[in-house]
Amino acid sequence: MFEEENAQWGLVHALVLDGEGGARSIARTELNDLQLQAHESLWLHWDRSHPQTQSWLRDSSGLSDFNCDLLLEENTRPRLVPAPNNELLLFMRGVNLNPGAEPEDMVSLRIFGSAQRLISLRMRPLRATDELLSEFSQGEGPKNPSELILYLAQHLTLKVQDLIGELSEIVDDEEDKIDADERYTPDHNSLLQVRRRAAALRRFLAPQRDIFGQLTRIKLPWFSADDADYWNELNNSLTRYLEELELTRERVGLVLESEDRRLNVRMSRIMYRFGVLTGIFLPITFITGLLGINVGGVPFSDDSYGFAITCGVMLVIGAGQWWFYRRLQWL
Repeated sequence: MFEEENAQWGLVHALVLDGEGGARSIARTELNDLQLQAHESLWLHWDRSHPQTQSWLRDSSGLSDFNCDLLLEENTRPRLVPAPNNELLLFMRGVNLNPGAEPEDMVSLRIFGSAQRLISLRMRPLRATDELLSEFSQGEGPKNPSELILYLAQHLTLKVQDLIGELSEIVDDEEDKIDADERYTPDHNSLLQVRRRAAALRRFLAPQRDIFGQLTRIKLPWFSADDADYWNELNNSLTRYLEELELTRERVGLVLESEDRRLNVRMSRIMYRFGVLTGIFLPITFITGLLGINVGGVPFSDDSYGFAITCGVMLVIGAGQWWFYRRLQWL
């Protein structure tokens, strides 16, 4: 709402929640004199890479140096850090849906939460925050910081579901093609990319699931009474997604193993046939080599029917070997 006006200061969104599902936007210049009512709360969403964000956080936010250092550190993994005065620091990851980006290159969302204030920082845009703005405009958004954190987590989790479904569909398509045509060769690059993307997603989703499990047990005065049930459901959802990711990786491995096994069987058959042909032609080759010696006494060298007799002998030997191999069920 105020992204264009506040872009030079690093403030992406500044919203005052009215406690009923709606919110009003404010400019950064209003922050210093802002007085919240008892039912109101403040959400500040910042661009972490902006220098003004860092200076405001350290000089004007009222957060301790320890909290500021955690919120501004370069690399983070999903985790929950309890803070004094019933506050918390929460680090989550969301699917990267920005143009030209890899979805599994997940975007970090850093959150500081307290009873009437929530500060969030991101490096790249997140679709989840845009969807929250739409809900606020319809009067259906979160009513307090507790619900705001929960809504953000829900939107981030839904985006994960869509991506995992996409990866699963790629593997389904390859399996269907293999079942329909045994000579079909799977796209190895596509399957290996699916495995790589699944591994990248698992790297962040596993600790994020543990965070949701922690939030089912945490007891803060400003948390809603029924939040634990929702956090438990998100924990179960991520557990299911992680199981689906693991299953997808195993299915990719099975498809690749099946293809390798099929290629090995095909090569074995080819080499087996070459071996049988070699066995048939070996004695014939010996005869032709022996008769090609340039010494005296070679049989049929002066006989006008010598060539025909030799060819006949080789045909009989070849036919005899073929019959012998058939008896042994080698052919």
